[in-house]
Amino acid sequence: MEPNRLILFYRFGVALVLGLFMGLQREYAYRGNREGDGELIAGARTFPIIALLGAASALAATELGEAWPFAMTVIAVGVLLAVGHFWQSQERDTGLTTEMAALVAFFTGALCYWGYLRLGAALGVGTAVLLSLKVQTHSLARTLDSEDVYATLKFAVITVIVLPLLPQQSYGPPPFDVVVPYNVWLMVVLISGISFLGYVLIKVVGPHRGIGLTGILGGLASSTAVTLSVAERSRDSRGLERPFALALMLAWAIMFVRVIVEVAVINPPLLTTVWLPVLAVFLASLAYCGYLYGVHPSDEHDEPQTVRNPFRLGPAITFGLLYAVILVLSSWAQAYFGDAGVYLSSVVAGLADVDAITLSMARLHEKGDLEARTAARAIVIAAAANTVLKGGIVALTGTRSLRRVVVPGVVIIVGVSAGVVFLI
Repeated sequence: MEPNRLILFYRFGVALVLGLFMGLQREYAYRGNREGDGELIAGARTFPIIALLGAASALAATELGEAWPFAMTVIAVGVLLAVGHFWQSQERDTGLTTEMAALVAFFTGALCYWGYLRLGAALGVGTAVLLSLKVQTHSLARTLDSEDVYATLKFAVITVIVLPLLPQQSYGPPPFDVVVPYNVWLMVVLISGISFLGYVLIKVVGPHRGIGLTGILGGLASSTAVTLSVAERSRDSRGLERPFALALMLAWAIMFVRVIVEVAVINPPLLTTVWLPVLAVFLASLAYCGYLYGVHPSDEHDEPQTVRNPFRLGPAITFGLLYAVILVLSSWAQAYFGDAGVYLSSVVAGLADVDAITLSMARLHEKGDLEARTAARAIVIAAAANTVLKGGIVALTGTRSLRRVVVPGVVIIVGVSAGVVFLI
């Protein structure tokens, strides 16, 4: 169906903006490096023109019902870029980055016309970001070794090949029906992915800032996975106890933010009872984060002596098995005790997953099976139990120095949680 004129102008406009965005980045990077000397093969004007050309050729191919207008335009653009690259290479050493980005701009324009606006926007913006990270990506590439390459390949195998092949349904009678192989292996992938995220951030932005970002970003997915990853890596990276502890506390603090968001989405009326006690625990943990960041100044001993590649499949699989066992125990406790043992069930369930118990309590309150105060207390108790579990992970797998820094944070979170439970 032919799009109306307003939609047509909108699609071409998006293509123009995305092309301009990429062209401005190329222009800025080129002028910054060359200080205005010479000519750029494609810049702030050429890129949007190429994107509009991609949209126009897609329009022509669609209207004619033939692919040749689009194919011929791609060939023409490719030939022009190849000729321009040839002449520039005669004068100076030059790469193919701008030429390849120009082809991306062309296909971005075509995607915009075909209605794939989100994909086109992601492609255009992602390309511009990648072009802007030239220094960081080159620095990262220079620091890689064979161990990093092999570890990345193994991570790709367990993520892209193994994970999709696993069953996504449970087997066995209750309480074993809560164990889904796909979900358990997903936790293994998550742990490995968080480790890789922290490793790359450390390589790119430095150890202290990289570790802190790992805690924040990893806490959005799984604070328990962050805990296992950071505690395990602390044995191989001496002198980073304070940044590692800060990453853990940040991840644990983000857990309470997730709780508030989940309750707000599932059962907004319950939020009026939950938000204040959860916020109190969050602020207490955040205060200890500020203490870790500001009280102990960094010095030359803070730099790591060794930062090894974090991918270790053995510990990740061990955690996946532990996760499955706790899921079974949590299911059994909830089924056995029922509503009368909701607090005990929240303790057991909180050991495995705070998100699950939070959503369960929100649903029970929504159905009228649970009072708001009981649900709020159960959520706070589950979060405290999960914090104790993560403190145990640090005690078992982390270094002695890391334990000394983390234990006060565990005490603060559990203590404040106990206090607000009685005040709810």
